[in-house]
Amino acid sequence: MGYVLGFEQIDRANLADVGGKGVHLGELSRIDGVRVPDGFCVTTEAFGQIMAAAPSIDGLLDRLAQAGPDDRETVRALSAEIREVIEGVTMPGELIDAVSERLDEQVPYAVRSSATAEDLPTASFAGQQDSYLNVVGKTEVLLHIRRCWASLFTERAVTYRRHNGFDHRAVRMGVVVQKMVFPEAAGILFTADPVTSNRKIATVEAAWGLGEALVSGHVNGDVYTVRDDQVLTTALGTKRLAVHAVPGGGTRETPIEPERQTLPTLTGEQAVGLVRLGRRLEAHFGGPQDIEWCLVDGDFHVVQSRPITTLFPIPETADDGNHVYLSVGHQQMMTDAMKPLGLSFWQLTTPRPMHEAGGRLFVDVAPQLATPSGRDAILGNAGKSDPLIRDALQTVLDRGDFIPSLPDPETPPSAAPEPEPMPTDPAIVAELIAQNQASVETLRREIEPLSGPALLDFIVGDLAELRRLLFDRRSFQAIMASMDTTWWLNDHLEQWLGEKNAADVLTQSVPHNVTSEMGLALLDVADVIRPHAEVVAFLQGISDDEDFLDELAGLDGGQEARDAIQAYLDQYGMRCAGEIDITRTRWTERPATLVPTLLGNVKNFEPGAGKRRFEQGLEEANRKEQDVLTRLRGLPDGEAKAEETKRMIDRVRTFAGYREYPKYGMISRYFVYKQALLREAGRLLDDGVLHAPDDIFYLRFEELQEVVRSGKADHDLIQERREAFRTYETLTPPRVLTSDGEAITGDYRRDDAPPGALVGLPVSAGTVEGRARVITDIADADLEAGDILVTAFTDPSWTPLFVGVDGLVTEVGGLMTHGAVIAREYGLPAVVGVDRATRLIRDGQRIRVNGTDGYIEFLD
Repeated sequence: MGYVLGFEQIDRANLADVGGKGVHLGELSRIDGVRVPDGFCVTTEAFGQIMAAAPSIDGLLDRLAQAGPDDRETVRALSAEIREVIEGVTMPGELIDAVSERLDEQVPYAVRSSATAEDLPTASFAGQQDSYLNVVGKTEVLLHIRRCWASLFTERAVTYRRHNGFDHRAVRMGVVVQKMVFPEAAGILFTADPVTSNRKIATVEAAWGLGEALVSGHVNGDVYTVRDDQVLTTALGTKRLAVHAVPGGGTRETPIEPERQTLPTLTGEQAVGLVRLGRRLEAHFGGPQDIEWCLVDGDFHVVQSRPITTLFPIPETADDGNHVYLSVGHQQMMTDAMKPLGLSFWQLTTPRPMHEAGGRLFVDVAPQLATPSGRDAILGNAGKSDPLIRDALQTVLDRGDFIPSLPDPETPPSAAPEPEPMPTDPAIVAELIAQNQASVETLRREIEPLSGPALLDFIVGDLAELRRLLFDRRSFQAIMASMDTTWWLNDHLEQWLGEKNAADVLTQSVPHNVTSEMGLALLDVADVIRPHAEVVAFLQGISDDEDFLDELAGLDGGQEARDAIQAYLDQYGMRCAGEIDITRTRWTERPATLVPTLLGNVKNFEPGAGKRRFEQGLEEANRKEQDVLTRLRGLPDGEAKAEETKRMIDRVRTFAGYREYPKYGMISRYFVYKQALLREAGRLLDDGVLHAPDDIFYLRFEELQEVVRSGKADHDLIQERREAFRTYETLTPPRVLTSDGEAITGDYRRDDAPPGALVGLPVSAGTVEGRARVITDIADADLEAGDILVTAFTDPSWTPLFVGVDGLVTEVGGLMTHGAVIAREYGLPAVVGVDRATRLIRDGQRIRVNGTDGYIEFLD
């Protein structure tokens, strides 16, 4: 390969040789009609020789890898030391000669870093390494090549790699040396709107002189938005200075004459022409691009094009029509990326067609939004569950040109009578639960001896049984009875008594709520552990992934502790954060996940707290019931109002607990499937078919079936899926996404919150003040009495934390999602759907949560 490659020698296959920037410039130079200033790349082979010539770097990299995630001072010091070593290394004579042969001593160059982990579809690394403009002469070019190598270890670049999981040793540095052009204007073109992610709207930013003034943020340039060859908007900036080249080398900022500061940098025709050029590059590279351009003598030159890595992908569809996608994750309280096996299992579980994008699932509601009845149903449901989704959908509808307006289809009159309302009978709930439990036990017994294709075929058949239970008519009626009566109570009691969210207290400590029982049961486990100091000390010292249960037996009180923990896992160990993804690690597979919460219960509660907590909630619900009924009887027609309300209270308390059971049954079933599939993965590993047991997680179920039948696996596909998943983990899914790629967040459109407060959806009444604990992983929970839990989302696995906090704030959630249901049952003031709560609220900050009106105030 050698030390130097000209742009004409570089294509996509040369990423490891010249880095991301170099590859893109090589590709750009091959596109007809695209002007790219000539140049060459110093290859990563040269960088490798430099690193090998500095033996002290190995030790410094070891120390850098060992630095803690928050140890910024160590990272800063080690990064500076590595840069100093690299800049001081003597270049090989062959490298100096190879570079010198390509240089013209009289021509100024741009010398730019080009790392192998840079300008990738998954990570841009934009601005992490250094670039130098208007470098003149061989000596200066060689000096700045060394500086580019060293910039691989700027503090910001090192931190970026650590954050994105890149190995410092695995990243190598090429250097681009490119002839300078001296433009009258320069800037950036985004072929997708960087704010809304709309792929059909391009944004052009432009300023006078070199683009450095714009990129560095020293000037506010002009901004043009373009769609379908038309300029939609033009916003002229006040361009007080420009960056120009200095004779002899370097650049400087120069003032712009007052009369030119507000003149448009580009004409509308030029902006449209630039976007057309950008669309060509987008088509060539296969995705939206972030393009650096220069305008020289009326022609556009491209000096860089990189993927825009922050856009959320668009689901693939079979047609070019307009689509509106709702996030399934926001409804299921699991917005993390899912692995392919998890995605396919969820799609096999639900009857509704779902689309994949970014490791998440979406439902296309465009057909329903097109008709009056469908629109009313979707907006009505969204208004009750997640006002942000409703507002986002309304935003799309208000445009008037994205969703067609169609009449409701004519439907023949149905001869079937309306089903009788489900009677308020606790025996119905007990029967539904027993039916589910019996079915899971049958599954465990029948799946145990199976392997090979017979196992996969059995699971396909059993998924039909899972769907039968999940969508059982009586089960659905029981859940809807709970939801409908909750809404009835809240609406009527606010109308009659002026009391908001009265059902929140009336539904505390309802029977048969498996999720709230799970949280209280961990308090009982703490009661077993608390008297044994040796056990407590042992648990305080275990690591996050340590298999510790067997070690307990040798401690004083350890056998009792082990039996209590194991009994808890036997009942609830199939749960975990993100449990709808079958591939996620369950509590039974990593019991240490529960230890921080368990130790918190040992420290913060007295013996018998679980039973007292339930009894206290029941007493509060009974007091609330009597209070409400007494006040109603004092109203006109009060006896009738009280009688009807009593029937509704009995009804909601009969069915509210069952709301949590179908998902528990589904997750129980998923875990049985997972255990059987992992046994099969072990056999495939022994036969050399798989490289690792978790390879199966990166295959869809039907692909896994074929691997089991054929005894052959596509390892390139598995590796590609692993890398894609790492990318998806960094993305934040939108609640609503259009087929144009536009991510619409929605707004509460409220003006009743105090100034500076964060607004959300009130789901559990009451007001509480306390210390905010911002926690994104249950395994990191370190809670004190009186804390307020702030997190992105809460599925049932977070319930054990609820018993130890006084309030709840989440970024995702709705009135009837699991976290809201349990918060009400435990009597925790809660506000959900608070956009960016984990970033806007600092860990340790004192806040006030108003779960009645739905806002959070900052107290310090």
